Amino acid sequence: MALLLTLSCATANAGKVVVVDAAATCEARSCHFEVTLRHDDSGWDHYADQWRVLDTRGNVLGKRELLHPHVDEQPFTRSLSNVSIPVDVSTVVIEGRDTVHGVSDHTLTLELDL
Repeated sequence: MALLLTLSCATANAGKVVVVDAAATCEARSCHFEVTLRHDDSGWDHYADQWRVLDTRGNVLGKRELLHPHVDEQPFTRSLSNVSIPVDVSTVVIEGRDTVHGVSDHTLTLELDL
């Protein structure tokens, strides 16, 4: 029974989006982000469909929708421009999401050069 529970937990955690890398270029508190994700996209039923930029309190500052699976392109990088950064924010968290597991806990924290 314990082995079955362990295998079930491992399966539940498999396939989540991992934020591999991120970079930001900022000017006047407006930033351009380049984010690299890795995910075992298998097709339209299970793929990474979004990444978001959040402040450390969890407020969403920007998001990039991913409109199709990247089955043969892993990891992959996409950008998002004109993300407005509040004056009290100097650190952001990048998180990914997929169509099966939702938001992943494999995030990346990024210090901004403002």
